[in-house]
Amino acid sequence: MSTERIDPPLIADEREMMRAYLDFHRATLAMKCDGLSDEDLRRQSMPPSTLSLLGLVRHMAEVERAWFRRVINAEDIPLVWSDKGDFQVAYDASASTRSEAFTAWRTEVEHARRIEAAAESLDVTGVHAKSGDLVSLRLVMLHLIHEYARHNGHADFLREGIDGTVGP
Repeated sequence: MSTERIDPPLIADEREMMRAYLDFHRATLAMKCDGLSDEDLRRQSMPPSTLSLLGLVRHMAEVERAWFRRVINAEDIPLVWSDKGDFQVAYDASASTRSEAFTAWRTEVEHARRIEAAAESLDVTGVHAKSGDLVSLRLVMLHLIHEYARHNGHADFLREGIDGTVGP
């Protein structure tokens, strides 16, 4: 299955621009995983790191869930892979499958899109779980764009190490 990635607009209002860039980066992560087997997706970068493409997908499911559902929507729910709030657990994809990881990730992305679309403005706030500070939807969207961009750089190297594929 091939992932479609749409370039963000060159001119748009703030919210539409952030929404487009977030979706662009979500699609980039999915593209980096296109055409690979579960075994390839679980391949770790280099010892002692457990970083893998599947681990990145699992981690981003946790990030989407934590920021949109737990912070902005104030849902009292555990993380997907850790009931103790340990984000590092998601990186261990040694027993995971593409189906499991991508189903969880897509579910969280859809929740995030609904929460963002329902928000009156980017100034809607939620409570940061660790600090107790109020954070805006604007900050959450910017943080996720940053988080995806950073991890998509990791995904570039991981994919190149698996089969030599480089590029967008």
